[in-house]
Amino acid sequence: MTAVRRRTHPRALGALLLATGIALTACQSGGAPAATRQSPPPDANKLGTTAVGRPAPRPITELPGLGPRTRGQVPDGTRQALVVTGEGRDKNTGSAVLYDRDAEGGPWRPGPSWPVHNALRGWTDEHRRGDLRSPIGVYGLTDAGGLLPDPGTKLTYDEGPAFAADGTGALGEPLAGSFDYVIAINYNREPGTTPLNLTRPLGEDRGGGIWLHVDHEGPTQGCVSLTEAAMKALLRTVDPAKKPVVVMGDGASLAR
Repeated sequence: MTAVRRRTHPRALGALLLATGIALTACQSGGAPAATRQSPPPDANKLGTTAVGRPAPRPITELPGLGPRTRGQVPDGTRQALVVTGEGRDKNTGSAVLYDRDAEGGPWRPGPSWPVHNALRGWTDEHRRGDLRSPIGVYGLTDAGGLLPDPGTKLTYDEGPAFAADGTGALGEPLAGSFDYVIAINYNREPGTTPLNLTRPLGEDRGGGIWLHVDHEGPTQGCVSLTEAAMKALLRTVDPAKKPVVVMGDGASLAR
């Protein structure tokens, strides 16, 4: 097993982020305290079984719901794909399924379906800072982190107090615990760095800080949020050797 690398970011960066709220820029947007979050049944967190413990569907040859344009964006060699399907262009709820396969060109094994939240105003093909929409597309998953200790991931994991979240979301719900576990989505960021990295290759106006993170029972500012149990399952399953990606957007857009 590849040893997990851990980063320690400078105290100055942590202090700056805590002082300016930069860590909350795109991901801040609604969530319940850990004590009130609803976790799926135990079997829902195991790839290969459904939420009620029945065997998962048989392997499939193509990732479902994707049209030729979207499928063409999935890199050759990818053997793990988290497909996040929004309920509508202007909706902020949807579902996510992690698909896994043993070899390029081989059949995909679907995992359980998890509920998700996305940005308050839905989805967009050209994300802009502050538009309250999540970016549509296919993005790599290479780096993780959180306020809590590494739950056992193969991704590089950055733990530290700069992941603390406070305040309230769009529905007035507490944000505490939202960044207990995060996986950076490689939209307008530098892969191979902490999720807290502020580098924006496409420019500041194109936004950034788009993460998978713990759900707070409300819409986000641009991120995709899942239950704490689902985030732990993802962190323990996503394998950088399989070139994992997230395929995300509303259903109609993904079908193109």
